Amino acid sequence: MKTSVVICAYDPDLYDDLSEAIESVREQTYESVEAVVVIDGSDELYERVRNDYEDRRDVVLHCNDSNVGLSRSRNAGIERSSGDVIAFLDDDAVASPDWIAELVDTYERRDAIAAGGRMVPRWVAGEPEWLPPEFYWLVGVTHRGFPEEAREVRNTFGSNISFKREVFEEIGTFEPDLGRHGDRQIQGEETELAARMHAAFGERVWYNPDAFVEHKVFAYRTDPTWLLKRAFWQGYSKRALDELIDDSGGEEGAFVSQLLFSGLPHYARKTVVDGSIPDLKRGVFALALTAAVGSGYLYALVS
Repeated sequence: MKTSVVICAYDPDLYDDLSEAIESVREQTYESVEAVVVIDGSDELYERVRNDYEDRRDVVLHCNDSNVGLSRSRNAGIERSSGDVIAFLDDDAVASPDWIAELVDTYERRDAIAAGGRMVPRWVAGEPEWLPPEFYWLVGVTHRGFPEEAREVRNTFGSNISFKREVFEEIGTFEPDLGRHGDRQIQGEETELAARMHAAFGERVWYNPDAFVEHKVFAYRTDPTWLLKRAFWQGYSKRALDELIDDSGGEEGAFVSQLLFSGLPHYARKTVVDGSIPDLKRGVFALALTAAVGSGYLYALVS
């Protein structure tokens, strides 16, 4: 089962990180893998990648004529891929050596049409003690409350998700008006695609926690102001997805229940009983992030 891994990039300053992502794909223990690298409108970055990889038989290169955003870049990668399975990896992520082997095993054992795995953090600037693990999803890391066992889920993170080619042939590719592009903050393109897949096939994404990818959490992503802004736009994106799909709220509802009845009481108990200042900080910031998400949702609702 040949697997294509689509990696999209646009920032020349992140070349070293992109190269590490590409090498992590080329060094997979599973043999039939190709990296499909899409450069989103940066000639400078494309020339650097081409100089290093154009003679590599396991790397396919493409450069968009202009910057078109993440969803359209992923769609360009899908078009140029040759695998039976098409997976997606961010340019600031590093796949574990057995990542593709674990995904392929999931396809074979579960008769799946889509599969994804766990995102683990690589704290570039250190892990902030005040960031509650329930909100690790804001930095692209699998959060507390996400299933720990192998099972079907609505979707996994966009940097660790894959689909059989037949899914794209049946329902089309990523919605181009979703996904990062310049100042546009509406996300959730993999959620929308997975919802379309479920409507067409009646199946969801199989989650395999052993198929893990490291996601680099740079210093700016641990800035409280950045996180609050991101939480706001995540709430905004959630409202936008409500307009597109019918089942976008199930996992968010489970997350809120887990936070209210488990997470926040845990932080309060640790603060009162143990006098834990880090848990006090986590509890307070969890409330602030929840308020930011709610504010973004309400802003989208009224605007």
